[in-house]
Amino acid sequence: MYHKILVALENGRADRSLLPHIQQLATLMRSELLLVHVADGWVARNFNTLKLAESDEIRADRDYLETTAAGLREAGLTVSVSLPMGDPATEILRTAAAEHCDLIAMTTHGHRFIGDLLFGSTIAMVRHKATVPVLLVRATA
Repeated sequence: MYHKILVALENGRADRSLLPHIQQLATLMRSELLLVHVADGWVARNFNTLKLAESDEIRADRDYLETTAAGLREAGLTVSVSLPMGDPATEILRTAAAEHCDLIAMTTHGHRFIGDLLFGSTIAMVRHKATVPVLLVRATA
């Protein structure tokens, strides 16, 4: 059913809530995982336009993806990584389509009203525009 799962990572504590669910699902379904973190800082958003050098943040994001992937590979899973740059929602949707993913997995923080306006735009856009199912896992403290 789910051959390739895009796992949108934040490079933060919320990922610890998502990864156990995804590891178990991928094991049961024999799914391939594509770990995605969208670098969205100033350097990342202007990287190609201004021909900038990689920032420490971008290097740290890449290291995080590779370290996380290595742990999942040790558990016997097939894992690849992607570090697109730009708007998170746009890049998650673009990557899911380009890589033929059939599930997008993300964390939700359970914000209310103002928090949703400030922080919920990525999830809102992904869940409204995705052409594949979206799995949302509530991040725990």
